[in-house]
Amino acid sequence: MGSFYIINHKLRIIGKLNNRQIVLKKVKVHNLKGIDLTLNPFELIVFTGVSGSGKSSLAFDTIFQEGQRRYIETLPHSAKRYIEEIAKVDAEVILGLSPTIAIEQKTVHKTPRSTVGTIT
Repeated sequence: MGSFYIINHKLRIIGKLNNRQIVLKKVKVHNLKGIDLTLNPFELIVFTGVSGSGKSSLAFDTIFQEGQRRYIETLPHSAKRYIEEIAKVDAEVILGLSPTIAIEQKTVHKTPRSTVGTIT
């Protein structure tokens, strides 16, 4: 049996969904123009492509952002009032996403006297 979700008051069915899969449908973020994607967690997943092809948009502005937003929704109102609201990702469907953590690449300016504590 497929998984069901409701959009615009219409019942739609997407194909068989493994309970552990992450499914993204019609994602429209920056250079991503309505892409569909199914990811299998617990596998190494790499996004590659030329500059401007949407790698960061997919990883940070879609998957990470939506995972964070959903996590914050689970917090009590007393905690949410101290957290800046995160906008919902422009996608028709995002299923199977758990809370997310992201590690961004950034240049570290270190000196010979730098320690882990001074550069983090």
